[in-house]
Amino acid sequence: MKSGFRKSLLIVMLLWQVLLLAGCDYYVSEQPEKQSAQQVLEPFRNQDSRGRYDTIGKLGTQSISIPAGVIRGWARYIGDPGDFADPKIKAKYQHPPKTYDLPIESFGFLYRITDGDVYTSFRQTEEDYRRDNETLIPYGKPFPWADVIIYGEYDAAPLNFNAYVQEGFKISKEVSNIDYIQQPQPLYGLTVYKANNGIDPKTGEPWKSDVNAKDILLKKDQAGNIKTYIDCQFTQHINICNHMFYSDKWHIRVLIGYNRVYLPQWQEMESNIIKILDSWRVSPEGRLLGKQIGKA
Repeated sequence: MKSGFRKSLLIVMLLWQVLLLAGCDYYVSEQPEKQSAQQVLEPFRNQDSRGRYDTIGKLGTQSISIPAGVIRGWARYIGDPGDFADPKIKAKYQHPPKTYDLPIESFGFLYRITDGDVYTSFRQTEEDYRRDNETLIPYGKPFPWADVIIYGEYDAAPLNFNAYVQEGFKISKEVSNIDYIQQPQPLYGLTVYKANNGIDPKTGEPWKSDVNAKDILLKKDQAGNIKTYIDCQFTQHINICNHMFYSDKWHIRVLIGYNRVYLPQWQEMESNIIKILDSWRVSPEGRLLGKQIGKA
């Protein structure tokens, strides 16, 4: 009996030593990470009604706190590996601590054109978006949601589309033999350029189906710099506008995609998107400067 008890006790002690060693290994491997994490003071982060934390960082010139559930996908910070980067590079990449000074490269969200709201998961807008998908798109009705991508601008390049437009017209002529002709009348306050003056040279009739023959609409500031660039397709059943504009205040470039039926509201869209960003501004300590649009 004593011999069996001693054997059992010996086995228990050996197992306990193994567990202690394993615990020591875990402690040694984890401790540096914990120490390094403790060295960086975690900034205050706002939360929504479900306890989800905001995405924080600096967008262009402004520190922001983006409500949880708004961003489509994730926010990319300056220096993050690209979507198609080598997986080994991604695996080794260590993201710097997120603060209100960490520069955001880009992020996207859904904007509702009809009332200036944004899509947020677990908010009424989620149900609205699902309903609109089911009841409008299958029947070819205009979809009132716009895809928005915001890009922070951090280099010394000018915030205008002057060179972009000149190069685009040049390439259209050299590659597609398409001349863009300025139209005599503006449209919704925009200067309009039509491919070959709006006529398909093959048929002698207005363009009906050529993805290279988009309408291009521009808006310049008082100094003559192009600050808004819009191109609209009209290929068969596709009537989509890609709309870009710069904000000098924020030092950002904004890309919006929407149904052409909403083109008359282009100025309102620009204004409302800046209002949305303004509602996300925070102090250097993370204190909100206004009521967040889109917060659940």
